[in-house]
Amino acid sequence: MYRYDEIDHRIVRERVEQFRDQTRRYLAGELSEDEFRPLRLMNGLYVQRHAPMLRVAIPYGHLSSVQLRKLAGIARTYDRGYGHLTTRQNIQFNWPELSRVPDILAELAEVEMHAIQTSGNCVRNTTTDAFAGVAADELIDPRAYCEIIRQWSTLHPEFAFLPRKFKIAVSGSVQDRAASQVHDVGLHVVRNEAGEVGFKVIVGGGLGRTPMVGEVVKAFLPTRHLLTYLDAVLRVYNRFGRRDNKYKARIKILVKAMTVEAFAAKVEDEWTHLKDGPATLRDEDVAHYASFFTAPAYDVLPANPVEFAARLAEDAAFSRWVARNTREHRQPGYRSVVLSLKKTGVPPGDITAEQMEAAADWADRFGYGELRVAHEQNLILPDVRERDLFELWQLAKAQGFATPNIGLLTDIICCPGGDFCSLANARSIPVAEAIQRTFDDLDYLFDLGDIDCNFSGCMNACGHHHIGNIGILGVDKNGEEWYQITLGGSQGSHTTIGKVIGPSFAQADVPVAFQKIMSVFVEQRLQGEPFIDTVRRIGLDPFKERVYAKHH
Repeated sequence: MYRYDEIDHRIVRERVEQFRDQTRRYLAGELSEDEFRPLRLMNGLYVQRHAPMLRVAIPYGHLSSVQLRKLAGIARTYDRGYGHLTTRQNIQFNWPELSRVPDILAELAEVEMHAIQTSGNCVRNTTTDAFAGVAADELIDPRAYCEIIRQWSTLHPEFAFLPRKFKIAVSGSVQDRAASQVHDVGLHVVRNEAGEVGFKVIVGGGLGRTPMVGEVVKAFLPTRHLLTYLDAVLRVYNRFGRRDNKYKARIKILVKAMTVEAFAAKVEDEWTHLKDGPATLRDEDVAHYASFFTAPAYDVLPANPVEFAARLAEDAAFSRWVARNTREHRQPGYRSVVLSLKKTGVPPGDITAEQMEAAADWADRFGYGELRVAHEQNLILPDVRERDLFELWQLAKAQGFATPNIGLLTDIICCPGGDFCSLANARSIPVAEAIQRTFDDLDYLFDLGDIDCNFSGCMNACGHHHIGNIGILGVDKNGEEWYQITLGGSQGSHTTIGKVIGPSFAQADVPVAFQKIMSVFVEQRLQGEPFIDTVRRIGLDPFKERVYAKHH
C-alpha cells in the first residue's frame, strides 16, 4: 500500500484544520449556506435527507487492517455503528453531526485517510480492479499508475472546478473488472505488437441521465505519457465542456457533440504542448510508486492441498462458498476471498463496526494486513491460504459475511436510495431486499448462474443500473414511487447499455416481474447458458410478453 510522506501528512492535517475553522464559522452564522456549500463538498460532506453524509476516500479500494479498525471506531463513535461501501470503492457515513465532522477528519488523518475530492466538480477517486496485484489474468499491476493519477489529480489547481465531476478507472487485466468503458476516462492496459505495455484510452463513458459507452481516443498510449495525455484530455474538457446545463456538462456529452474523431484531434493538438514535458513519467518515477505495491512474502505452498480438497468433497455448503466467494490467485496455494455484504435483510453494501473489526482481524490473521473494497460493494481479503479457508468460512458465517451469492442475482449493486439520498425518486433498499427474499433458495440461485442485478434510486445511476444484466431504476410518478426494469446491460470488456422492457412497476410488483423474467430464462436457456447470453440470443420480446401478460 502507498505510505504517506511528510508532505502528504502536512497537506491532510492542514486541510483538516482549515475545514474545522470553516465549519466553526458556518455554525456561528459567519458563512452563509451558499458560501459553505463548496467548502463542505471539497471535504466530502453532503446534506442528505435526514443528516449530513460524509464520504471517505479509499484510494482504488485499498485498505489496511489498521485503517478498517479506525473506520469501525468512527462508525461507533460518530455514527450509528455502520458504514456503506460504494461503487467507487469508498465508504459513506450517513449520520454524522456536522459539528463533529472535523473530528472525524482528524481521526482519519491519523491513519493516512481523508475525504478530499470525494465530491465536487473535480477528479474523483480513481478506481481499479479489486483484485489488482493478485489476479491470475493480470498483464501489469495497475496500482502504481492509480497512485500516480491520484497524486497528480489531488488538489490540482487547474482541474478543481471542472464543468462536472470526473471519474477515471484503470484496468490492468485481460478481463476488465473496473467498468472502464462507462467512466469519463477508462484506461485499459494493453500490449502492442512489439510487446510493450501501454494504455488503451477510452473517453466519454458514463451512466446517469444519458448512458453512453466510452469510445477509444487512443489505441495505444505508452505508459510514460500517461499524465501529459490526461492533462490534454482534461484541458479540452475544461475548455469546451458545457457549464450552462449541469445535465449536459459531462465529458460524454462533449465527445458526442464533437464526434470522437474531432475530440481526439483536439486532444492531440493540446498534447503537442505537453508531450515529453515535465510531467512525463520516468522509469524511476514508476519504480518509486510500484515499490509501495510489492508482493508480500508468500509461503511456498502446493495448490489445492489434500486437507482442503477433502473438505470440499465432504462439505457441500463449504464447496458452494468456495466456488462463489473465492477467486483464483496468481500465487499457488492462495485465494482471494470475497466477504459478501449482500445477506438478505441487510441493505446491500452496509457493513457494521463489528464486521469491520472482524474483517480487519482476519486480514492480519489469514493474510498480510490488507483488504479491498470491490466496485460491487463487497469486501475482499486478497491473500488467504487455501488451507485456512474452512476456518475463515466458519468465522465469516458467524459474522453474516458468508452468503455464497457473489455474482448471483441477489448480489445486488444498490445505491442508498430514498431512505437516505435527497436526490432519489424512490427507495431502493426495501425493493432490493424483497428481490433477495424472493430468490432466497440457494439451489435455485446457483442453477440460474451469473446474473448482474444493479439498482439506482434515480437517474444519477449511482447503482449503475444501465449496465446490469437486469437493471432497476426508481422513478417518480405523481409523487409515487415506481420502478423501471431494463434488460441486456453488461459491464466488462464488451460493455452494453440495457434496454427498458416497458412501463414501470409498483413496488410490490417488482419481485413478481423478476420471477416472470426468470421463468422465461429457465424455459429458453440452452444447456449452461448464462442469463445475458440468453437475453442477447432471444431478444427482449419473450420477456416483455411474459412480464406484461394479464393472466399467466
